Amino acid sequence: MAKPPSTIRKWIVAARPWSLPASTTSVIFGTSLAVVIGGAALAPMRFVLAFLAMIILHSGANMLSDVFDFRRGLDRDVTPVSGAVVRGWLSVRAVAAGSAVCFSVGIALGLWLVAMTGKTLLLIGLAGVFIGVFYTVLKYHALGDLAVFLDFGILGSLGAWVVQAGEFSWIPTVWAVPMSMLVSAILHANNWRDAGSDSERRVKTCASILGDRGSLVYYGFLIFGSMAIILGLVIVPRLVSPRIPAMPWSFFVLLLALPRALHLWGRAKRRRNPRRPMDFIILDGATAQYNLLFGLLCTAAVWLDYVLNLLVKR
Repeated sequence: MAKPPSTIRKWIVAARPWSLPASTTSVIFGTSLAVVIGGAALAPMRFVLAFLAMIILHSGANMLSDVFDFRRGLDRDVTPVSGAVVRGWLSVRAVAAGSAVCFSVGIALGLWLVAMTGKTLLLIGLAGVFIGVFYTVLKYHALGDLAVFLDFGILGSLGAWVVQAGEFSWIPTVWAVPMSMLVSAILHANNWRDAGSDSERRVKTCASILGDRGSLVYYGFLIFGSMAIILGLVIVPRLVSPRIPAMPWSFFVLLLALPRALHLWGRAKRRRNPRRPMDFIILDGATAQYNLLFGLLCTAAVWLDYVLNLLVKR
């Protein structure tokens, strides 16, 4: 007989920490942009607070999503990435309370950062918390992809920039678009797999609306479009106007991720006849791993540009 999990393990599973890189990479990226591109002096404590706030708020959103999905009958089967409610480890009421605690602590950390940086961050934070709290409602009406695109991508990057630089900028907003697309790709892969059951329960997602063929096209757009936008942000501004900030040439390092993107595309196309039984079922997890790789390469590109500039000045 299997040994029952400890209380700590139950709550770790409830928070679903394996999903956190989808949001935290944007914080690291936005912070790096503020320091290298924006010229802000790195404030380590502010970075730590912003990083922790994102982790805690994302965990709270995960718990709240599990609660609503379970109550609506969407999550009943246990998968490798299931939360504690579906597994029967924690009650719906306990996880809902845990979510409330996470949102309270995350908001408190956010307000602390607002006191240090100003009202611009308050507006970004309010938008992020609103999306996090009402994410499940948005997801049921085919707005989940947009919600994670904004919350875990654009707003995460922009918020991290403001925490360091103290002011708004379009650079972290626009330059985070490719990473944000991949966060949407993670959710879409999940919803694509569950499109049949979602439709039966009258839940609308982009995947259920697009259908199988449309979902394949959309997934390809997110996976390869993110790479194309990176290349466009490097090249197009240099051709159009020197006033438009161009991504450094170092972002061509993202081409190293192309083989992985092609691998994901192959798994998606072979969804009806996969090489391994779980290939399509865990496509969302594989996409999350690709998103992490992509985000780390984006951050590496920022710091590579910094190092190259130092060498040139010498």
